[in-house]
Amino acid sequence: MTETLESVAADLCTTPLKGFVSERAARAEAVGDPDLSRRIRALRKPSVAAWVVNLFARERRDRLGQALQLAEELREAQADLDAGTLAELGRQRRALTDQLAREASGLAEDRGERVTASTLEAVRQTLSAAFFDPDAAAAVASGRLVRDLEPSEPVDLAAVVAGGPPERGAVAPRATDEVKARRERRDAERVVRDAEQELARARSEHGRAVRDRRDATARADRLAARVAELESELARLRDEADDAAEAVDATADKEARVAERMADAETALADALTALDRL
Repeated sequence: MTETLESVAADLCTTPLKGFVSERAARAEAVGDPDLSRRIRALRKPSVAAWVVNLFARERRDRLGQALQLAEELREAQADLDAGTLAELGRQRRALTDQLAREASGLAEDRGERVTASTLEAVRQTLSAAFFDPDAAAAVASGRLVRDLEPSEPVDLAAVVAGGPPERGAVAPRATDEVKARRERRDAERVVRDAEQELARARSEHGRAVRDRRDATARADRLAARVAELESELARLRDEADDAAEAVDATADKEARVAERMADAETALADALTALDRL
């Protein structure tokens, strides 16, 4: 099998740190190409944190790849998520970062490397950078990292990866159809969320409409009852008005008769007074 700078760098970056220099010299000596030998001798020894991450990338490639793929999908999806969902995803991402950092440190300690608290934190920061930056993710997934990364710093792949920069986006051993399925599921879940929200809004509006209809029906019933009451009162008043009109006619006749009697009496009185005066 022909040695390449990349394959040698991948081996050296997971070689126990105490033996890095001697192993590098041996690998450089073993290749038959002087130029490749020179480039192997120029490979930098990784920091402890970078070595821990490289070991994890090599020994737990599937585990790391799935986590980085998930982080990539979350980066793509976050524009469609609300603040509450983003906050919850942030908490989950921090928890996953802590878990992966502990797993990587456990692998290193199993191989006799002492992992201090500061190294563990550097591993955690490096993994966190990979979750937020595609270049950092490619550097971590390469298994050829030579120094730890910071989430807030841009990544120069040529400077932080031994043996040449990896291809950006070459992260996860996850099948294309699985990635597609996850994205389709995410889209379907968003459609479901939108439909649920629309249903909740429609239910709320329907509830208000039902209450409005109930109130309007009650008011219409009250007004109809009042109309019936007033119509009954109007009918009674019309009857009374008719009776009053008849009474007016009757009293008018009586008044006329009495007036006629009064006139007759006045005439009779006048005649009597005239006769009296003649006596």
